[in-house]
Amino acid sequence: MSESFVHKTVLLGATVNALVHDEFNVKAKWIHDLLPPGNKDGVFVDGTFGRGGHSRYLLSQLSANAKLFVFDKDPLAMVSARQLQQEDSRVNIIHGGFSSMEEELHQRGIDQVQGVLLDLGVSSPQIDDASRGFSFMREGPLDMRMDTSRGVTAAEWLAQASIEEMKEVIKHYGEERFAFQIAKAIDHRRQSSPLCTTLELAELVSTVVRTREKGQHPATRTFQAIRIHINQELEELANTLASILRLLAPGGRMSVISFHSLEDRMVKQCIAAAAKPGADFARLPLRESEMPQPVLKSLGKVLAASEEVVANPRSRSAVLRVAQRTATALTDADAFVSRPLTPGNQSGKRRGSWRG
Repeated sequence: MSESFVHKTVLLGATVNALVHDEFNVKAKWIHDLLPPGNKDGVFVDGTFGRGGHSRYLLSQLSANAKLFVFDKDPLAMVSARQLQQEDSRVNIIHGGFSSMEEELHQRGIDQVQGVLLDLGVSSPQIDDASRGFSFMREGPLDMRMDTSRGVTAAEWLAQASIEEMKEVIKHYGEERFAFQIAKAIDHRRQSSPLCTTLELAELVSTVVRTREKGQHPATRTFQAIRIHINQELEELANTLASILRLLAPGGRMSVISFHSLEDRMVKQCIAAAAKPGADFARLPLRESEMPQPVLKSLGKVLAASEEVVANPRSRSAVLRVAQRTATALTDADAFVSRPLTPGNQSGKRRGSWRG
């Protein structure tokens, strides 16, 4: 793979500054700046290392005794992580998804952390590398796995999934109104020859989706949906949000960047539920002392500044949400996390419509 492209980390300053600076305020202009080296103590987690943009700046804000644990499924990301570890012994590498965060940290004797950051979705290097199969603009194998060492590829799934299953995935994860027509077209095509490449799928979808938002490729939503399904991204995020609530020490913070409306909705709902757990009891005759107390304090959301959007168009859809753990004891982290609909199985504990 060629790494000649320049990877630009989205919302770099704001995401890290939110974790380490007590005076962080979403309305302050300085939050996007890269600040002079700091001396913050504690254990921090970068759950989506990528090529290390956030981690490198975070390390500059940490003390010599601090620790940084970095997670990523992508084997190529692990190569970059090992290079950073050689430069900085505070870096601890874990090859795996961020949903394994709690288990992996506990195995290393860590029960609480001072900060966690997540940069959700597919990374720029993954999109720009045609061989990964994420891009509908470049010819490559239909893979779409974030961890190429395991799991079913997009091509393998499309070869065996039923029309109903494909429709449900494309409809729910892509919010695609032509989901049924796309699923039927895929089924018709595979009767004669399998779909093997990204451009084959993109061109097929384009024959079905005749209308689309200005500037959006007809296959955008379908590729997004299949990628989310192949990597179980929403279920992994739900599990991870619960883990973060359990891991954060009082005063600890979480910074989560979302690019997809379903991801952002999940993060937003989790923070809101944990920050206002008494909302459902507001009309009951209860004393304030009897009301559930917040386990998170919302510190608001941040969008990319206009200058960043111009320099890096991929930041246009980014939404950063920040929250801080309170001192309230946590009894059930899962109670604050909405579970995504499972295509083909719309029942289950705490499952609800994303349209709500």
